[in-house]
Amino acid sequence: MNNLLRRQILSHHHRNKIAPACDVFINHRGTDTKRTVASLLYDHLVRLNLRPFLDNKNMKPGDKLFDKIDSAILGCKLGIAVFSPRYCESYFCLHELALIMESKKKVIPIFCDVKPSELRVVVNGSIPISTMDLRRFNAALEEAKYTVGLTFDSLKGNWSDVVTDAADIVIDSLIDMEEERILRRSRQSTGISFPKVVQAARITKA
Repeated sequence: MNNLLRRQILSHHHRNKIAPACDVFINHRGTDTKRTVASLLYDHLVRLNLRPFLDNKNMKPGDKLFDKIDSAILGCKLGIAVFSPRYCESYFCLHELALIMESKKKVIPIFCDVKPSELRVVVNGSIPISTMDLRRFNAALEEAKYTVGLTFDSLKGNWSDVVTDAADIVIDSLIDMEEERILRRSRQSTGISFPKVVQAARITKA
């Protein structure tokens, strides 16, 4: 799909939808990636006329941390999980990832300076983790490990490359979602199921 057509579809998507809390939730460990890939990706998506959510960009003084973040996750279209060496030490990162997975959102993993096989919950005692949360976090990490994503080595790669690649995947995913939504509405308005439409088209062609 050429860039002009992509921009037209995204512009139409932006103008005509009921605005969710955000289009894309950026899940990340702030001390590792907030000043690099997370912020760069946020700014890039904003320039594409999208609504990304990044905690330090979208939250205001007085906002309740969990309420604001959970609402953004539940209202988003998809999530980007930026995994980094100390990601799994953060209760908040793991909680966000688990909620994204439990909400059945599409997740685009970016493995920055870490391999999928290295992802495991770190219990360091700073925040007690209940048995239930431990199960949730482990399940979310296992799902992320087996989701195709992007890998990035900060010693060898260019941040702009991984940001551009991630944004392209986001755009393609949002376009696919919009096309599926339009198709569902078309089916509902006509009262004809998709298989019947295909069958009718085949009969007409014959």
